[in-house]
Amino acid sequence: MKKTCRTLLPVLACALFGAAGAARADITVGIDLSSTGPAAAIGIASKNAIALWPKEIGGQKAHYIILDDGTDPGTAVKNIRKLLSEDKVDVVVGPNITPSALAVTDDVARAQTPMITLVGSSVVVDPQNAKKRWVFKMAANDSAMADVMTRYMSNHGIKTVGFIGFADAYGQSWWQSFSRFAELRKIRIVGRESYNRTDTTVLGQVLKLIADKPDAVLVAASGTPAVLPQRTLIERGYRGAIYQTHGIATYAFIRVGGKDVEGTLFPTQPAVVAKTLPHDHPARPAALAFTKLYEAKYGPNTVTQFAADAYGVWDLLNNAVPRALKHGQPGTEAFRSGLRDALENIHNLPIPNGIVNTSVSDHVGLDQRAGVMGEIKHGRFVYISN
Repeated sequence: MKKTCRTLLPVLACALFGAAGAARADITVGIDLSSTGPAAAIGIASKNAIALWPKEIGGQKAHYIILDDGTDPGTAVKNIRKLLSEDKVDVVVGPNITPSALAVTDDVARAQTPMITLVGSSVVVDPQNAKKRWVFKMAANDSAMADVMTRYMSNHGIKTVGFIGFADAYGQSWWQSFSRFAELRKIRIVGRESYNRTDTTVLGQVLKLIADKPDAVLVAASGTPAVLPQRTLIERGYRGAIYQTHGIATYAFIRVGGKDVEGTLFPTQPAVVAKTLPHDHPARPAALAFTKLYEAKYGPNTVTQFAADAYGVWDLLNNAVPRALKHGQPGTEAFRSGLRDALENIHNLPIPNGIVNTSVSDHVGLDQRAGVMGEIKHGRFVYISN
């Protein structure tokens, strides 16, 4: 009997140790960002925020793997495939741009691994289907931002608008959202032009828009490439209002645009204008807390929407992981599936850019409280009332 016990004890101890080890398994988060290339201003802001993430998620130690896709959808696909097949990540965070997010949807669905994107366009999550059920999104949808923007336009006498946007999924998504809300509010779109993120001139497009004499021009672009049409409009003497999308909310845009972007009007989310938000805004406490944390590391007036979106990912995961652990341990299919289900059932969670309530049909979870109007004044993003 003693011999049998001596033989069994190491086995039992090993089994117990293995169970304890499984309970302590790290969560592996694979992150794909555009830290270089045309969307670098967005990717760098995201990377800065991720550097502030706690080392644990839901009480579980976390391991973060960050890759740069150079703002190239092809590289994003390679990065995501590596994270899924080699690193066996439990969740993917990113990419930063819509074309890249769309390009990797099939891969995350095939791997049955949840992905939380950092893009603005709703096309990555809507309409929900077998593939997109694995995809979630941090930023408010373009439609929500277009709603806020057109309401402001209507309240300030804008009757006609010229449109110029990226010749890709971002520009197309904004065209669909903006044209729908513009029609609703009886704002006439008198011209539509497009350009590529890497273009160095948009003179032809701008001259056509100016000839249409619109009350305002909307530039549907993101990051520093959004400066080009606005600068060209100013240089060619356009004196109407210039609107941009929530995709410009990075101080690199202001630095590159200089005086040409002063007075820009844009829809945005709470963290970008946290210091000037009304005191009764429901997202103000979380937005200000993030602003304080971010500025302590990176300096005053450095917060961007993209940084706030990226930090909010940790909030979502921290909320969802304890529930996912009831289904399995990190590194298992059961955990990834449980995490997807938990991300789909988040209720009244404050994050820097709003209050999140996700569901089977809503993989963003942000309502009208996540949309406000901003203006660039004296080189700063500030809140303006409707």
